[in-house]
Parts: sequence; C-alpha cells; structure tokens
Amino acid sequence: MKYDIIIVGSGPGGYVAAIRAAQLGRKVALVERAEAGGVCLNWGCIPTKALLKSAQVYGYCRNAEHYGLELAGEVRPDLARIVARSRAVAETMSKGVQFLLRKNQIDLIAGFGRLVAPGRLDVEGTEYEADHIILATGARPREMPFMPVDGEHVITSKQALTLDRLPGEMIVVGSGAIGSEFAWFYASLGVKVTVIEYMPRMMPLEDEEVSKAMERAFRKLRASVLTGTTVKAVRVNGEGRCEVEIEGRKGAETLSADIVLSAVGIQSNIEGIGLEELGVAVERGKVTVDSFYRTNVPGIYAIGDIVPGPALAHVASAEGICCVEAICGLNPEPVDYTTIPSCVFTQPEVASVGMTEQQAAERGIAVKIGRFPFTASGKATAAGDRDGFVKLIFDEEERLLGAHMVGASVTEMLAEPTLARTLGATAHRIARTIHAHPTMNEGIMEAAEAALGAAIHL
Repeated sequence: MKYDIIIVGSGPGGYVAAIRAAQLGRKVALVERAEAGGVCLNWGCIPTKALLKSAQVYGYCRNAEHYGLELAGEVRPDLARIVARSRAVAETMSKGVQFLLRKNQIDLIAGFGRLVAPGRLDVEGTEYEADHIILATGARPREMPFMPVDGEHVITSKQALTLDRLPGEMIVVGSGAIGSEFAWFYASLGVKVTVIEYMPRMMPLEDEEVSKAMERAFRKLRASVLTGTTVKAVRVNGEGRCEVEIEGRKGAETLSADIVLSAVGIQSNIEGIGLEELGVAVERGKVTVDSFYRTNVPGIYAIGDIVPGPALAHVASAEGICCVEAICGLNPEPVDYTTIPSCVFTQPEVASVGMTEQQAAERGIAVKIGRFPFTASGKATAAGDRDGFVKLIFDEEERLLGAHMVGASVTEMLAEPTLARTLGATAHRIARTIHAHPTMNEGIMEAAEAALGAAIHL
C-alpha cells in the first residue's frame, strides 16, 4: 500500500507527527510494535506520575493532623492497588491515542518496521511504500556490563513500575529524573533507599542550588544520597540479596539491598531498522539530522530519542510537528533547543528552563539573579508546602536567561518563564505583570523584583 507519510513508532513524537500530517491532508500510516502511545504513555511519563500521585496522597494522609484532620486507623500503602491504578491510567491514555488515530483516519500498523529501500518499509513481511518515512523509534533503559539486569533483583524503570511487593531496601543507581522519581516514590512508602550518583552532586544537570536543595529533601525523607560515587560491580548472592561494590569519598565498600534499580540513562532504538543497509548516517548512537530532521538519505527522517538533543516527550512532539510541517512545505521555525522546559516530579518538584548560573559563568555572561523562597509565600504557607524557591537568571539587559524552581507544583508554573524566555521578556516586564494572589506563581514575579532590587516581601 502507498502512503504519503509513514511514521515508525507511536510515542509522543510519532503519534503527534502522524496527527499533524493527517490534519494537513496527507495519507498517513503509523507503525508500532507494542502499545499505542509508546514508552511515555505506557511505561514512562504517565504511569510513573500515577505512582507518584499515590505516594503524595499517602503523605497527606500520614500528615493529616498538620491540617487539623483526624484519621481513624492506620493508613498503609497497598502496592498492588497502587500499581493497578497506574496501569489503568496508562491503558486509558493509550486508548485515547488510538481514538485520535481513528478520528484522523490514520492507519495503525502493528509490528516491527524496517527500512528496505528509500520509500519502502517492511513490517513483519509486508512491504509498504511512502514518499516520506519518519523514524520515531524511541529509546530503552541503558544496561551497563557491571550491573547486569535480570528483571527481578537488578531492574530497570519498567520493572520498577510493576513490583508486586515493597522491598525492605533499594539501591537506585543514577539521580536523573527517572532515578530520583523512583527513589522518592519508594522512600515515601517506607522503603530504605540509597541513591548512588557518579557525578559530584545529585541531579547533575540542574542548577547547583537546585541540586543542593534536593539532596536536603531526600535526606529529610531519610533516603541516603551518595554523590561522587562509582559503582564497580553488582552481584546477587545465594540468598537473593544484591551486593553493590562502590568507591566513593570513604573509599571502597560493599552495600547490600533487596533490589537495585539501574537508572543510568537510555539507549536509542536504532538497531535492526535498516539504517546501515541504506547508509543512513549515525554518530555516537544517534541518527544525524538537519534542522528539519532530514537524514542524509532523501525521504528518510528521524525525530525524538534517536536524534541528538534532550530525550524528552515534549521535545519529540515539537520535533515531529516541525518535521511534518517542513515536509508539507509550511516552512516552520526550527525547534529552539535553548528553551526546553524540564521537570522532575519528586516532592518537592523540580522545574527548569534555559541556562543555569554555572553555564552562564562558563560562557562569560554577566548575570543578575533574583531569588524568592517559598517560606515567604502566603499560598505555600497555607498549603503547608514551604520548601523550595524560585531562581531567575537575567543578562545585563535584564532578559531572562534561565529559571530554576524547587517546590510544590512548580512544574505547573514552568510555562510562564518558558514563554517569557521565548519572547525575550525582561525582569521589568515580568515584575510588572500582575500575578493573582495568593498563588505560587507570585514567586516568579517576586524573583524578578528581587533581581531589580525592588523586592517587596524579602
């Protein structure tokens, strides 16, 4: 069968690209070997957030007295029901994607797609043709030779979503978004958690002040955080316990736990899809593309986790729209990778966009910094969530370079500084924009005022 556009992979990059192409009048097919919606909807972003919500509610119940409430009896987490709810949420979202595909008359082809020639794709023995083929095959958890995954004792994020019991002790290797979120989830439910991070600080991609705040938050949760620490080997002993050899500030030692979660990054799914046979350029495990996601082979495109750039669902969606609109002759603006919002859904949450203070210093940029602690926020105080802050970084012309936030619901606040940076907003403009009171978002206005030396509540 002949299509205008075939997209391989139905994650946030693939299905969004497919819908946009259909909206532009193209005949579209979407190839998927697993569940519609890809890893994000089924085994990543969405089910993880469902788990985290259950842990948050459990925390509220345990602290009910703080809000003047009395609960009769003991509140206990039921992991089986928490997991069941998470899986139901994922299934609901996957069905939603299938509905959108049907609504937009997009053919969903089940199976593994492999390029056999420019404009030709094999799916489980059946060949399909298209003028344009977009690869959006996503990524999977990276496995390290010193930490072999068996799915029972040494696990990845996928198994962490569906454990059938709460372990007594868990070691999480890696403190990026995935590692930190699972560490917070299990620690919140009473598991003794140790986070091991190779880099000198937790959440190493975040602003240094954010990293320090989150290390304090994890220790407050009674989770151990070992930074500047290397994992040398992971073994399972005869009793089914994991033994983890590490080397850190205290020298070499061996830790023990029921389960080790490997959260050391992801690896692009580019094997076996025909790249080598067609001569599609690949560098360092990523497909080489231009600003509109064209590879070096005419008619072949790539987006999402298999191309250079942040491996985030919303980035893949933006790339998919840009790619399709370029194919359809709309001349879209290239994706601005300097203004990519990033979120970590721990408690407190972490939200950031743009440059960190350290990045600005490395580039020799003189900056003005405004901070606002949530201890001074009426809304945060009323809600009982006063941990965290807003940190805004401006250049000498007072244009926003970056925003970094720690606190309750700061991921919902991130759109404002992201838009402000996109539009080139100044500290003065942000400070003079009236923000509703009482809201957490006032913290952004207050931080801008602080950068101008005009803070009211500090």
